[in-house]
Amino acid sequence: MAKAKTKNSVTKKKSVTKAKSGKSKKSTTKRSIKRAVKFRPMNVVTTSGSPAEKYYRGMAAPMAAVVAATASTFAPTPTHNLINHGGNIIQDLVYTNFYIGGASSWAANDIKNIDDALAAAMADTNLNNVMMQYFKNKPITTTFQPSHILPGARPSQFSQGDVEQLVNSLFQQGALQGFDFGSTVFNFLLPSGTILTTDEDPTTAISPVGNTAAAVIPVEDEASSLRGLGGYHGSIHPTSKVTIYYAIGVFSETRPSGPDNGIVAFDQPWKNIVATFYHELNEARTDPDVEDAIRAGSSPNAVKFLGWTSAQGEECGDFPITEAGANLSRVMKEVNLTNGTRTVPIQFQYSNAVAGPEGPIQAPHV
Repeated sequence: MAKAKTKNSVTKKKSVTKAKSGKSKKSTTKRSIKRAVKFRPMNVVTTSGSPAEKYYRGMAAPMAAVVAATASTFAPTPTHNLINHGGNIIQDLVYTNFYIGGASSWAANDIKNIDDALAAAMADTNLNNVMMQYFKNKPITTTFQPSHILPGARPSQFSQGDVEQLVNSLFQQGALQGFDFGSTVFNFLLPSGTILTTDEDPTTAISPVGNTAAAVIPVEDEASSLRGLGGYHGSIHPTSKVTIYYAIGVFSETRPSGPDNGIVAFDQPWKNIVATFYHELNEARTDPDVEDAIRAGSSPNAVKFLGWTSAQGEECGDFPITEAGANLSRVMKEVNLTNGTRTVPIQFQYSNAVAGPEGPIQAPHV
């Protein structure tokens, strides 16, 4: 984040392999929780080895030594398995997409491709078979509500402060009426050229008519999309009784000069965007209240907000990117849908069942 303010530390990362006996399993969980409240969880998606990843891992627990994986498979990494800390999870997820910057900032084909592919991936049976292990192997569902283009100018940059102010503005205007906030994630998609940061301060006054800030993100800003940041998810509390979940992602693309903006893994930017939001939505459903844990910092109460995280502060999408290293194609792939009608670009999620990244499977793990 630009001169990032360090949010009070907590960890969402998971502890070591679960013990088989009930007694030892309980003690392992207690040790994990004690570790968790000392560090800041990762609720971001970053490029492996990037300054953004190093910045956030520096606020999370130290990574354990990782066994080298072969070019085609990953060695098991049970020390990164996810722990259920008891916080909220979302079994039946609803989401919608808000496109920032007005219609002139977006190609109609990109919007259609993003909407169609993300909806298909999130509802796919074989992909959901992986995620069911975090819901006691009960069926999970995802419902996509029609997307919206927010009017206004293309912003040059967008911060966490901006997106949270925008979410609050939409709520206060009644634009989010009809959604069950307890099970809905509002996705905010930035147009080509906009730089994303995790700065807690708004860059300018934000409203649904857009952000016209013209400032330039400093190169040394580790938590910007010019330094490996692809997106993140969080929440706000517009009233004492309401929690609204959101995710935001950059238009990940190769720029004509300088570093990539965001995480570039596919041959077209819209595919990068789909993979980013597939990552964020799966994390949001398994650990929706991570932002409250971050806000609580080192308080003993912080851990109560966490859902599924590892001992290193990772959510389900984080360690697969780290393990893939420079070769993101190992975990960011176009996979066949269960019905065989097409392929969709996704990111493999972490699976406790195989102690590593896992793609679509024909049946849930028992």
